[in-house]
Amino acid sequence: MNRALILVLDSLGIGASADAPAYGDDGANTLGHIAQACAQGQADVAGGRSGPLRIPNLNRLGLAAAQTASSGSELAGQASHVVTAAYGYAIEQSRDKDTPSGHWEMAGVPVPFKWGTFPTTVPCFPERLIDELIKRAKLPGILGNCHASGTEIIQRLGAEHIRTGRPICYTSADSVFQIAAHETHFGLDRLLDVSQIAKQLVDEWNITRVIARPFVGDDAATFQRTANRKDFTTPPIAPTLLDHLQQAGGTVVSVGKIADIFAGRGITEQIKAKDNMALFDAMLQRFATAVDNTLLFVNFVDFDSHYGHRRDVVGYAQALEAFDQRLPELEAMMQAGDVALITADHGCDPTFPGSDHTREHVPVLFFGPDIKGQNIGPRKSFADMGQTLAKHFHLPALPHGVAVNWQRRSC
Repeated sequence: MNRALILVLDSLGIGASADAPAYGDDGANTLGHIAQACAQGQADVAGGRSGPLRIPNLNRLGLAAAQTASSGSELAGQASHVVTAAYGYAIEQSRDKDTPSGHWEMAGVPVPFKWGTFPTTVPCFPERLIDELIKRAKLPGILGNCHASGTEIIQRLGAEHIRTGRPICYTSADSVFQIAAHETHFGLDRLLDVSQIAKQLVDEWNITRVIARPFVGDDAATFQRTANRKDFTTPPIAPTLLDHLQQAGGTVVSVGKIADIFAGRGITEQIKAKDNMALFDAMLQRFATAVDNTLLFVNFVDFDSHYGHRRDVVGYAQALEAFDQRLPELEAMMQAGDVALITADHGCDPTFPGSDHTREHVPVLFFGPDIKGQNIGPRKSFADMGQTLAKHFHLPALPHGVAVNWQRRSC
């Protein structure tokens, strides 16, 4: 079989990049700091997880070794493993540390410029933008108009939103305009319509994404975001690996928010699921029927949205351990010729102040029945991953990136 999977552990950085100080991220290390907290007993839960981070399968695939190579320090509390995959780390060349830039670059298209962002002032959005949004979407006004954590702002303003019918608009350090609204009181379809209008308007400010953030609940204690999130994203600035594979007759299956990140470009089929474990189930189910020249591209969003941004070290550790336990199920399904890649799109160190992404290296773990354990070293661009998969699918070389030439297992 000639199939491939990309498993993006959204935000699992493994050490600060050389340019991290320019982003305020000097010393960031998402995985390293989580492992350190676990080893020191700071992530113990009464009646739940305790002790060092337990990720033996990821370490067997080279995650701990990649983190050591990236950061120069051992991953705390981890036993040594014989590595069975081609492992290394990649350095981002895109100018920002946002989700689309990271994904596009790993698919062969680095972003050579910075996206627009909104200032940290209150209000943060241009008056002209908000006035036009209110007019076009026929809104009674908006709430928020500030930088905020998505969970915090719905707890703070959710009740007022229900009472007034005004959607909650907020942003972050990323190039994003986010709109939260109650699925029942405001309506999911209406939220999506408002978000589409907003995306048309924010293009003037070179904003990458408008994210519709529906939530449910009756009060601050019960408000929670739902799985019906929708990202309205600027299309990639050039054809990606996905476009080239689709045009060559291959199949590209988006699992999770991948289709949104690529604005639907190069996507053959979309599968949604509510959380990491449901995403893993959906991936396995679809992989079982995948034919030659199929790429499954999966984003495990909970690592970022539930734990990284919320600075939840314990939750992040538990999510990593749960993911690790599922990996043998995937490996058992892989056949000769299949390749899987575990990586990330940026960091989001839960031990850092604030709630924003962190500028970090990401792991590059290629594995499959034919791949021998080996160190593939530092990769100068995330685009090396896309170039490697282009070679795997016998596509013409992409404009960016250098393919990994791994050693193969002997028959």
